[in-house]
Amino acid sequence: MLRQLVRYRSSETSLILERSINRVQLLGRVGQDPVMRQVEGRNPVTIFSLATNEMWRTGERETTSSGDISQKTTWHRVSVFKPGLRDVAYQYVKKGSRILVEGKLDYGEYVDKNQVRRQATTIICFSAEIRDKERIKV
Repeated sequence: MLRQLVRYRSSETSLILERSINRVQLLGRVGQDPVMRQVEGRNPVTIFSLATNEMWRTGERETTSSGDISQKTTWHRVSVFKPGLRDVAYQYVKKGSRILVEGKLDYGEYVDKNQVRRQATTIICFSAEIRDKERIKV
């Protein structure tokens, strides 16, 4: 998807504002039942992990049907803050569910229980659709 950059020049300043996009779509399987957490002074959040798989052929004949098939699984952390969506996701998303998630990437840091600073990448979910037998939009 290619979008034209929108530029705006204020008459008072020479600041140029550009429109940008931070959006991701993932289709995969839920790795664990969602958990709902609440940090003091903040709204609750529903969190679950999502696995996506990538498959490819290796070997001499990558263009034919022979050869070994390799697979890579990538795990993603999904956080749902939106009040209605957060509650529905907590109730209906289950381990093993096939789900389409749309959201944005968020990068942050935290200190683990051993006082080691870690970096984390999270998908902040805006919408989700369970893709099992019947479609359920959350």
